Amino acid sequence: MRHQRVMKKFGRSTEHRQMLMKSLVTNLILAESIKTTLPKAKEARKDADKIVTIAKKGDLAARRLAASRLLDPKAVQKLFDKIAPAMKDRKGGYTRIIKLGTRKGDAAEMCILQYVCAAEAVAPAEEKKEEPAKEVK
Repeated sequence: MRHQRVMKKFGRSTEHRQMLMKSLVTNLILAESIKTTLPKAKEARKDADKIVTIAKKGDLAARRLAASRLLDPKAVQKLFDKIAPAMKDRKGGYTRIIKLGTRKGDAAEMCILQYVCAAEAVAPAEEKKEEPAKEVK
């Protein structure tokens, strides 16, 4: 029986599935936003939130643990230098999923997986652009 088994298999072997999730999380850290299918995003969100929780500790053991779970040393550096400090006040929910609709070829549900801090950093910049300029008389 599959009691308490939450992970989806995606029709892949264990090694292939683990590498897929490592790749998705690594690319999410590097790009701060990725476009993927909804089931993959839901699974990658779990790993992405856990890796940010590890990075918030900030010590050497946490850095080594993150390096073992990511594929690129640049991703580890960006995680500890930019993403974890931006999330220091948040207690969870570091990622957001935005649904995009279905893909034309196979009707797969598509979405954008992004870090919340990346979306908040863009939003104030957009608000400033929308303000009308003051006229000088």
